[in-house]
Amino acid sequence: MQGIRQFSYALDAPDRRHREFSELAKEEAFRNASTVYPVQMPEDFYRLHAYYSKHHLEKVQERGYALEQKSYRIANGSISNKILEIRWPLGVPPPSAPETRHDILTWQLLNGTHSFLPNGNAEHAVATLSRIEALDFAKVLEIALQYAALKHPRLSYHSLHSAYRKFDATRGMDYQLHLNLQEGSGRSRRLAVKSFEVVKPLGRVEVVPSPYVTESTRIAMLVPAFEHQVPDAFLFVEQYERICMQNQDNTFLLLIFMYRLNSPSKGDEDPFKALKTLALDLSSKYKTDGSRIAWVSIRLPEQLSEPVDPQSWLLHASMYGPRQLLSLVVADLALPKLGLESLVLLATPGMVFKADFLNRVRMNTIQGFQVYAPIGFQMYPCRWGQLCRECDTWDVSQSSGYFDRHNHDVIAFYSRDYVQARKLLHPQGLPIIRNDLDIDQLLLQPGEETRPPGVESILDMFVAAQHSVHILRGVEPNLRFGQDVRNHLARGGTLPHSVPERCGREQCIHLASRKQIGDAIIRYEDKSILHK
Repeated sequence: MQGIRQFSYALDAPDRRHREFSELAKEEAFRNASTVYPVQMPEDFYRLHAYYSKHHLEKVQERGYALEQKSYRIANGSISNKILEIRWPLGVPPPSAPETRHDILTWQLLNGTHSFLPNGNAEHAVATLSRIEALDFAKVLEIALQYAALKHPRLSYHSLHSAYRKFDATRGMDYQLHLNLQEGSGRSRRLAVKSFEVVKPLGRVEVVPSPYVTESTRIAMLVPAFEHQVPDAFLFVEQYERICMQNQDNTFLLLIFMYRLNSPSKGDEDPFKALKTLALDLSSKYKTDGSRIAWVSIRLPEQLSEPVDPQSWLLHASMYGPRQLLSLVVADLALPKLGLESLVLLATPGMVFKADFLNRVRMNTIQGFQVYAPIGFQMYPCRWGQLCRECDTWDVSQSSGYFDRHNHDVIAFYSRDYVQARKLLHPQGLPIIRNDLDIDQLLLQPGEETRPPGVESILDMFVAAQHSVHILRGVEPNLRFGQDVRNHLARGGTLPHSVPERCGREQCIHLASRKQIGDAIIRYEDKSILHK
């Protein structure tokens, strides 16, 4: 055909019937053939497809390697790499350049079992590698040893000197391995430290498919309150009216009143009477708009009914103080009032929010797919500590507060996802609360606890249940904590000077930033600058 000779190759020849294609490929007649025949069985199609796929892949790899070597030879130090854009590994983006000194990506020291300064700060000096991290490091070390055996055939592996890793979101994971390699044996053995760099580049980036959501979903806000938190709950309801009810936002507020065992729930002695009256008035005022406020009462057991010192309670980062497990009680007893298809936002009476926060809750909480646990901004008690200047402009800055990732009070989920996760943990010692009398089963005395370790909040419950839904954690600048402390001080209250019991470093609020505390210590020690 047009002067081109086409060749065929017969597979049914006696000496070719049962031979592998990799062996037949050694024959020039097979390599030059345009067609092969006869192909009679489905297995023959699959074998041919597998062979030619492997053949083409090897050709592409050979060509890629040749292009890589050609690129390095073209550079050869004579032309700047900035012009040629040749970097190692070829085709992988270079490390991102930090815009400020706060954006510098630090190298993390690690070994086969532990990492040192894992979070880049001094909160935890040493942390155990997770199972996935340990397997990843073992694989990287294995690849480095294979390369070392080819690069230095006379040397053998002795031990790991040190290892570092750094993750760059634009490049991938970089490892620096320093290996102790030995030459010879016995008395003539000599150790040499060789350094290797391993890069695990990011693969093909894909958008994770997620169900379609809108900003019109109705949010059921659950706001629990103890008796000593009535003033803060009163201010929260006023805030809810201003942001949600006046703007006809598609929300519903359910207040959860947590009574002590002997507290009256009716009449003038009811500690929540003012809140109930306000809820009824606002529901009548906005009845035509469909906005209303309801409440549910919970009677706490005797062990949780002792008087609470609000001054000490406010130092806890959580609104539940040392009893964060009560958030599960609140959800268990309140969700039957809402139904299984409701989008639930468990809030706190001392938080301050904006309408944009509610829209993010609607977009980030997906039924059967995702739970949203925002990280709110905790404001410093500047008026009490006198270490910073109080600011009410809602500016997020290091001098006014911090994002408290240990506060899990605010979380958004769908009722059905919560019920499914609770059922998974019910056989493991985390019983479902169906009425007030079951609270004692969940709050056992120390030493008698059978619940899964580390479960202290609803977020911990979702993590321990290993439910199919994802958990999204992210900073939320439009969600603020610490307003309850400011309100308490504005009413003439004071705070204790000692840390309350069961309020450790992570459970207590912070007074100020390290810089502000350091400046105060310097001013206190150096009397000569007190007047400045």
